[in-house]
Amino acid sequence: MLSWLVFIVLFSSCNNFRKIQKSGSWELKYRAALEYYEQEEYFKASTLFEEIIPILRGRPEAERVQFYFAYSHYYQKQYLLSSHYFQTFYTIYSRSELAQEAMYMHAYSLFLDSPEFNLDQTSSYDAINAMQTFLNTYPNSGYKNQANQIIDQLQIKLEEKAYKNAIQYYRLEKYHGGEALKAALISFDNFQKEYPDSELNEDISFFKIECSYKLAKSSIRSRQRERLKDTISYYEYFIDNYPSSGNIRAAESIYIDVMDDLEKLARNNL
Repeated sequence: MLSWLVFIVLFSSCNNFRKIQKSGSWELKYRAALEYYEQEEYFKASTLFEEIIPILRGRPEAERVQFYFAYSHYYQKQYLLSSHYFQTFYTIYSRSELAQEAMYMHAYSLFLDSPEFNLDQTSSYDAINAMQTFLNTYPNSGYKNQANQIIDQLQIKLEEKAYKNAIQYYRLEKYHGGEALKAALISFDNFQKEYPDSELNEDISFFKIECSYKLAKSSIRSRQRERLKDTISYYEYFIDNYPSSGNIRAAESIYIDVMDDLEKLARNNL
């Protein structure tokens, strides 16, 4: 084992990192990696940790190195890698006093990797599942409040994604006509089933009235009566559930037009 004096000389000398890397001593790399970690030089720390992890397997130092290795990636904002290595830690050291923190940091890293709502949300779903698993495993954890807040934030992001997707179908009407309107209505229904408590359901409910009426007006005569009645159903649901909505007058205007259209169909025996 190299003496601390040799270690300090090497560590403080010019081009010390390359010398330490080339050293055949895992003890030297271990001490240097810890020193780099404490100095917040996380790239150098993670590089050395990675080199000695296979050597330390089964040794007392291995647990500490694996934990710091995960954090080294986290502090470099390499969140997918940190999530992986935190997961590796609590899988290997499930009985460690650090396992709870590692499990939380696995989920938290996935949360930080979650993109803006208009991009693919795979990481968001993974983060929610990981955070829920953490809460199920450690229901009394000190991280409980933060974990629940993160799940709420991710749910809001997924709501926004689903909402924008549904509205996008509606806006495609001018290009795809009735098919876009049908797709929009299906998306609106799916949103309300998946997010029954969302504040966005007020807007969704009004859009269903508009969308349904446009679909009825663009339909062949034999389908108009049925679809106009669907619009009335959407209108009744809307005014019952959102009587103070800013869209009440617009909804009432559509309702009046629907009733006029139904009356015209009745006069023509259609």
